[in-house]
Amino acid sequence: ASNLTYVEAVMTQRKHDFIAVNVNALHYFGGVPRAIVPDCLKSGVSKGDKYEPEINPEYFDFARHYGTTILPARPHKPRDKAMVEGAVKIVYTWIYARLRDRIFYSLEELNRAIREELAHYNGRKMQRYGQSRRELFEEIEKTALQGLPAERYEIREYKQLKAQFNYHVYLSVDKHYYSVPYRFRGKQIDVLFTASAVELYHNNARIAFHKRDRTKYGYTTVQEHMPPNHRWRDDWNAEKLIGWAESIADEVKTVVEAVLASRQHPEQGYKTCLGILNLAKSYGNVRLANACRRAIEYERYSYRMIKNILQNNMDMRIEEPTLFDRAVPLHENIRGRDYYTQEEA
Repeated sequence: ASNLTYVEAVMTQRKHDFIAVNVNALHYFGGVPRAIVPDCLKSGVSKGDKYEPEINPEYFDFARHYGTTILPARPHKPRDKAMVEGAVKIVYTWIYARLRDRIFYSLEELNRAIREELAHYNGRKMQRYGQSRRELFEEIEKTALQGLPAERYEIREYKQLKAQFNYHVYLSVDKHYYSVPYRFRGKQIDVLFTASAVELYHNNARIAFHKRDRTKYGYTTVQEHMPPNHRWRDDWNAEKLIGWAESIADEVKTVVEAVLASRQHPEQGYKTCLGILNLAKSYGNVRLANACRRAIEYERYSYRMIKNILQNNMDMRIEEPTLFDRAVPLHENIRGRDYYTQEEA
């Protein structure tokens, strides 16, 4: 074997740095092996086990992107990765020793120096073979690698979320809702997201893809994800919600209609409307009506606004009239505005 080596300095051994180095290594080699044998560090292996190690979801996603398999070394079994252990000792001598007395002012500067020494190390002819590590790799091993995918892997965050009854998942980091096909509502969804995209999986099958949107409390909805005729199987619809609101008070109806009208698709407002209507269970119809009246005055039609009004008893406060709202009392010494509009005699 060539023992072609890749070396890179990183700030931490955390997940992002660890996966980024794996990506850079594959592109340095120009191909993908059938399996990668990492150590059992937490950044790649959630739980080490002799028979069934548990791979970190983000690391698993990296492997899936490149079409390879992760086979962690057994805990406390350095022979499982003997070639790596040997390479570490050699690299320490050939690279670290040459750089240890130099001062670097950034990680980028350090890695530039490492790449220079690495090129020298991999290009140096070995006495045993009469060839360099790079030459042996190109001649013998590179053809055994699988090709790199068209797109370089972009590190993704992972969350497992439940699709809500309005067939959207709520990504809390962005405070944004993303749609899935309506038949998956109530199901557990695996969410993988990068700086630019959000992918949603169910049972390892991708069911939705969206551009990432950081609009707070906004909705990203694909038309095809909606149920037929924009209805849910449990028969929630705009007419039913408006009818329920009207049975409480006209003010509540006005708020519900405003919420539905403010959404690109009415279904996006169903959850907000249900939240508002269910406040009547905790505060009663009268207080909810008063709170909605306040919300209408403020032109703020949201569940959070109305709940805040109720929690702070703002619906029960009687506002004092301002100076300009008070009626001027009748008095013989107060002439009134008509006096000043009369023409002088």
